[in-house]
Amino acid sequence: MMDWFTLLAFSLIGAMLALTTLGLGIAAIMPGTDRWNRRFFMCLFATVMLFMVALLTDCLVWDNPGMATAEKIAIYFEYLFLSLPMPMFTAYLLHTCGERWQESRLFRAAIILWGIFFILLGIAQCTTFLYYVTPDNQFGRGPWHSLLMAPMILIMLLNLNGVISRRGKLPPKYYAAFLTHLVPLTVTLFTYNIFSFSVSLEFILFIGIVLSTLAMFGIILYDQIDRYMRQQREIAHQRASIMVLQMRPHFIYNAMMSIYYLCAQDSQKAQQVTLDFTTYLRKNFTAIANEDTIPFTDELEHARAYLTIEQVQFGDSLCVDYDTPHTQFRLPPLTLQPIVENAIKHGMDPEAGPLHISILTRKTDSGNELIVEDNGPGFDLAVTDDNEPHIALANIRQRLEMMCGGKMTIRPRAGGGTVVSMTIP
Repeated sequence: MMDWFTLLAFSLIGAMLALTTLGLGIAAIMPGTDRWNRRFFMCLFATVMLFMVALLTDCLVWDNPGMATAEKIAIYFEYLFLSLPMPMFTAYLLHTCGERWQESRLFRAAIILWGIFFILLGIAQCTTFLYYVTPDNQFGRGPWHSLLMAPMILIMLLNLNGVISRRGKLPPKYYAAFLTHLVPLTVTLFTYNIFSFSVSLEFILFIGIVLSTLAMFGIILYDQIDRYMRQQREIAHQRASIMVLQMRPHFIYNAMMSIYYLCAQDSQKAQQVTLDFTTYLRKNFTAIANEDTIPFTDELEHARAYLTIEQVQFGDSLCVDYDTPHTQFRLPPLTLQPIVENAIKHGMDPEAGPLHISILTRKTDSGNELIVEDNGPGFDLAVTDDNEPHIALANIRQRLEMMCGGKMTIRPRAGGGTVVSMTIP
């Protein structure tokens, strides 16, 4: 029959496993989070889960005199999985502060200390100086047990100092979350190292480590959701501003007049232009109601319909080239079409020769790239943002950043004209 402590131990471990599993699931689907946050918390909770599994194994075998080998293996993995999150946290801290963790002396020091700990843990498996498990399955600390704990404690102190010294670079909620995680964990390790507690109290200290990790995750999750909701409100505001990019009366008038004259000159072509104009209208109305990104093929169809109508009006004065072999990505609606419309509106000059517009896509190491080039008069980047083309392009840039983490750059084209490049992760 189980005693009260064994029953309590299994209950607490079960609860901690359930909480870490929940944390792992939430980290995997956390809304509005970046790749680093997601990967860090998934790795962190996976490691904590393995730590709890090792602790569960320890609980299952600690009162069985014939399971000394299993006990030794369980204790090895307890120490290992307890130490792994420490250098992971160092890298996460540096990334959150905008520093390159690969080049940081803080991260190098943490890795060196963790390497020393890993070597000492290996030595502990074949000596009794650091810790040991007796043949009848009794755990004991060796005379040099503090030496094994020292690298972990030093990493925690380095991390704590790193957080405090970088408080100006950290968002307030992250600063509070990091301290919530580090201070209890550091105190716990100090206390565990100095005093030789009973197994029950040691077990409670380990549970405290898990709870401090969950507390940090909860604060950062709240901050991430808060940011996500603010972004969604901003996107809603930007959707209202999309009307700046919508149908212009002169374009509708010109399109209808083109169809009118084509009905008498070329009825088949008039039918095609009517179909293109219908596609253009449908895409415009759909874009207004759309709250999410759309496939690039939809946006390309919208731009192609618009350009086909314009080519009817301008004839040989407007040439369009498509080089879009890569189409498997998504982007905000009304991204490509307003850019080509802007190129025609400000680049069409009958006295300057035909306007050439090129639309290109390609797959890159950083994601997907969409490029629009024209040979028009160029784009004056020095003009204030109060004029219409700047407002339209600023709107596109903001929606790219908020809706899919993309970027847009505008630069002069060699030989005259403008190049608009968009990178979509």
